[in-house]
Amino acid sequence: MTSALAETFEILERTPAVLDRLLRGSSPAWHRTNEGPETWSAFDVVGHLIHGEETNWVPRARMILEHGEGRAFEPFDRFAMFTRFGDRPLDDLLDRFAEARQASLETMRGWGLTDEQLSLRGRHPELGAVTLGQLLATWAVHDLDHLGQIARVMAKRYGEEVGPWRQYLGILRR
Repeated sequence: MTSALAETFEILERTPAVLDRLLRGSSPAWHRTNEGPETWSAFDVVGHLIHGEETNWVPRARMILEHGEGRAFEPFDRFAMFTRFGDRPLDDLLDRFAEARQASLETMRGWGLTDEQLSLRGRHPELGAVTLGQLLATWAVHDLDHLGQIARVMAKRYGEEVGPWRQYLGILRR
């Protein structure tokens, strides 16, 4: 495994545990809060991460390895979690995400990817040519983006309660 890939996996393997520690057993007020219409709660984000785990990252990586640019990725439904996971308990979703992520990482590690393979190109339906390395880097940053989103949404739940300290809390001004 390349050092860049090992560093990517450092983030990917930690995300389920971070979410678990932050959200498991918390009240629905914490994980169902959002920022208003057409925004996502922590519950929604976990569902989105599961859907991505099952339909996006590894299938796209496999497509690059098997077809290169000859076949475009299937479009990804960023909103599928709303119909797939609706009213399931969050703790169940956290378990499912951890299991799906572990399986994904085992698959990826099993491939023994090389630097040459990370340079292979695939075809994104909107972005055009992308490399396997870019896909995997995006996967890690996607996790970090959603961890930040969850923290921001949860913090905003106390946006007014912090009173004058709000001026010191950058997360509440985003």
